[in-house]
Amino acid sequence: MSEQSVRQTDIEQAGVWLAGHGLADVRPTPLLATRLAVRRRTRLAGQILLAAFIIAVALVYTGTRTAEVRVGGSGSYRPWSLLVLTAVVVALVLAQALLDRRVRQVDRLAGATLPRRAAHPVRLGWRTVLGRPRAAFAAATFAGAMVMAIGALTAQDSTARYAALLLLIGLCGIAVGVVVQLRHVLTHPVVADDEVSLTADVIMRVEDAREVATPTVVWSLPVVSVFETALGWWNVAWLAFIVLSVITFALITARTPQSGTVARHATGAR
Repeated sequence: MSEQSVRQTDIEQAGVWLAGHGLADVRPTPLLATRLAVRRRTRLAGQILLAAFIIAVALVYTGTRTAEVRVGGSGSYRPWSLLVLTAVVVALVLAQALLDRRVRQVDRLAGATLPRRAAHPVRLGWRTVLGRPRAAFAAATFAGAMVMAIGALTAQDSTARYAALLLLIGLCGIAVGVVVQLRHVLTHPVVADDEVSLTADVIMRVEDAREVATPTVVWSLPVVSVFETALGWWNVAWLAFIVLSVITFALITARTPQSGTVARHATGAR
């Protein structure tokens, strides 16, 4: 992979990335620039995809509510809307898998150009790449959101039950997507031929895992579905849940070592 085949902007951004992770004395290579560039574009596409998913959930909910008002609140549109949302969830998971596949494909092509392949001195599991606090927080956030949604299914208000069902379908889809993406991050082959590129490889894994495990959509989905329901206690509970989880996430982020520190510790680099 020659430097001429990589955009100069990507090379410069790779240099900025290295400096930001304590590797300012390292010269950015075309291989690193290519890997970082595809991750930036894929991450942007993934964020747009999640935003579109949230909008789709809102449209399904408001569209169904509007249709029911016109026909006198019979609820006849709800089974169809649930099928539509299920299809949207499946499309989301497939699209995320395709984005991950694109990143893995670029990594594989980049690795094929290396004269030799380095290996991590120790196996990088989820405890190293993601960390116990972040993993526990992500699991607890998803579990808490699902428990609250399931609890709302027992309400007498049919609108609240419908909103909770939409939320559950959305949460299940997001959870599946997170598991699939984390699996890819943890299992894809190393693309490195020396200690520096090995450190950069770990940094990218750590950042990919942290990005995937951030429960932004879990915080956003209730806003476009359950907050319109008549159950005041549910809205208060959701607001408290979101605020407390955001504060907890901020504290975990502040106390978690930077990705560069994690990578140097994992590879034994100084």
